[in-house]
Amino acid sequence: MFKVSEILTTPPSAFSSELQQKVYETFQSKGIPFERVDTDPGITMEDCQHIDAKIGVKIVKTIFLCNRQQTEFYLYVTTDDKPFVTRDFCGALGIPRVSFASADKLWELTGVLVGATTILSAILPQADKVHLVMDKNVAESEWFACTDGTATCFVKIKTQDLLNKYLPNKELAII
Repeated sequence: MFKVSEILTTPPSAFSSELQQKVYETFQSKGIPFERVDTDPGITMEDCQHIDAKIGVKIVKTIFLCNRQQTEFYLYVTTDDKPFVTRDFCGALGIPRVSFASADKLWELTGVLVGATTILSAILPQADKVHLVMDKNVAESEWFACTDGTATCFVKIKTQDLLNKYLPNKELAII
């Protein structure tokens, strides 16, 4: 059975990474209320269904992409049920073809491991090199749920808090 804790409204008692600590510090400093759950590693979409049921909102799907030369990187946030179509993504942004970026580049630019990819990593200085892209349906939803930079903790915040308080000075393409 997949483990999901009860809903918590306080940061973890110990942080697993620099990013995880920065996420909760930013929530506190910007006055962003959150709910979170601790889980077994939530890697598959089936795992996320258990988390969705507990927190009452669907976890977003976040994909890390790059161009062929690996000089441009994209963090794409979309709904869990929407298939990723390269042609549509590239056409909406007016960019050449992209593919999935390596786990090494994911770690280097966002401070997360595969399975913990999150737009919350945009607060890290090295993430300034990553283009942030969000599906229109995600941007228009009331709630936003994703990892906190680990595969074992998922947070839920108001989407408007994410866009207006957490990422206010970040360029974000909505497609």
